[in-house]
Amino acid sequence: MRYALLIYTNEAADTQASKQEQDAVMAAYYAFSEKFKDQIGGGEALLPTSSATTVRVRDGKTLTTDGPFAETKEQLGGFYLVTAENLDEAIQIASNIPGAAVGSIEVRPVMEFD
Repeated sequence: MRYALLIYTNEAADTQASKQEQDAVMAAYYAFSEKFKDQIGGGEALLPTSSATTVRVRDGKTLTTDGPFAETKEQLGGFYLVTAENLDEAIQIASNIPGAAVGSIEVRPVMEFD
């Protein structure tokens, strides 16, 4: 089964990290990607929420708002798409994502269409 592993962190705190701390985090992500390369089917880091646009359609009109939909302490910073035998295995993989140590990882099954 495929699972989306959604990585949430605090953007404000992330921007306060030193270059050395940022390099260490990136090295940890590269190590994670190498360790689980056979199970990762894709993934991307996302630009900060300040670059986001939220789209809604109401009464046939398209409305856009700068930024994310909701104000939260953690923001979606990236994701991995992985293949795992079951939820327990997906959780085990998610627990290895470096962002789990400072933020949270949402594990969500991918809907498969026939």
